Amino acid sequence: MSTKDYLEKDYYAVLGVPKTATAEEIKKAYRKLARQYHPDANPGDSATSGNTARFKEVSEAYDVLSDTKRRKEYDEARTLFGSGLGGYAGPGGAGRQGGFSFDLGDLFGGTHQQSGGIGDIFGGLFNRGGTAPRGTARTRRGQDVETEVTLSFAEAAEGTTVSLRLTSSSACTACGGTGAKAGTTPRVCPTCEGTGAASRNLGNFAFSEPCRDCKGRGLLVDDPCSVCEGSGRGKSTRTIQARIPAGVGDGQRIKIKAKGAPGENGGPAGDLYVQIHVKPHPVFGRTGENLTVTVPVTFTEAALGAEIKVPTLKGMPVTLRIPEGTPNGRTFRVRGRGVARKDGTKGDLLVTVEVLVPQQLEDKARGALEEFRDATAGFDPRAELIQQARSE
Repeated sequence: MSTKDYLEKDYYAVLGVPKTATAEEIKKAYRKLARQYHPDANPGDSATSGNTARFKEVSEAYDVLSDTKRRKEYDEARTLFGSGLGGYAGPGGAGRQGGFSFDLGDLFGGTHQQSGGIGDIFGGLFNRGGTAPRGTARTRRGQDVETEVTLSFAEAAEGTTVSLRLTSSSACTACGGTGAKAGTTPRVCPTCEGTGAASRNLGNFAFSEPCRDCKGRGLLVDDPCSVCEGSGRGKSTRTIQARIPAGVGDGQRIKIKAKGAPGENGGPAGDLYVQIHVKPHPVFGRTGENLTVTVPVTFTEAALGAEIKVPTLKGMPVTLRIPEGTPNGRTFRVRGRGVARKDGTKGDLLVTVEVLVPQQLEDKARGALEEFRDATAGFDPRAELIQQARSE
């Protein structure tokens, strides 16, 4: 992505939230859009369809804004350069608005050999007052890789380790990543002298861009490898074991550092992004870090009180005391039986009781209920409701 494209992208507008949005508001907006544009929700769409492109755009925006550090850097970059790059000077030059100069490399934390945060984007564009050592091939960070995994409800709540089969770019096995035919070697690009970057000067502001002759590699291949056609890159398939942390939710996107495609010329590997899908559970639901379950009780248990057995997720049932006179729909809290938190503690299990009315009655049971009805004939549960309706 070019610097201009990055600065002109309004990630807040992509997610439909204001710049002052909280982390929770950003997360909520992302989940709504992800459900709408996810490929699973649009099975007939192609990889280049509008919905797919929109999903990638939403994911990119969320990836930046959900990370506190990256969001801060993004906001600062937009503030500095949002009105155009011409109002500021590069290294060794004075800014138009105050006669000061600053080092863009220090601001964004990146040289050609470093990576991380916004430095990955700006590090290859802005000079630090000079160029890389002559004849030295420029390092490149590996590409990020995206994949998806479907977890059971219990795996998402408690965490699990999954096997992921990944296909990504890597060094060509035929030429060892040089791009040159076996027995030959590439030569240093005379235009950039091996740096992979060409400097451009725009008045007081200087920046670098990938060399047009070698396309940023710093090397030229006269006799290209027949397998990779001189690119030095090929496709590799590998299987890794990835730890999915406890408490992940459906639609969440997690980042696993340095598990993406390997870098070039000693550059760092890219990152792996895993989109999480969670299967529903036939018994339990989830609200944040709490699990929910609806438990049926009889009329007599609700009226007279009782001790009932309540199921837990992948554990032994617990005993819950139902007090006398419990109404239908009342929710009880069983502490520490929910989803694991980051600090190692767990949320709670929220138990909602549902009073069941028997569909058929034997004569003895019917007689007992008729006696109960006669004994409570003076009680009208709707009297107060009718009185309130009349008073309005």
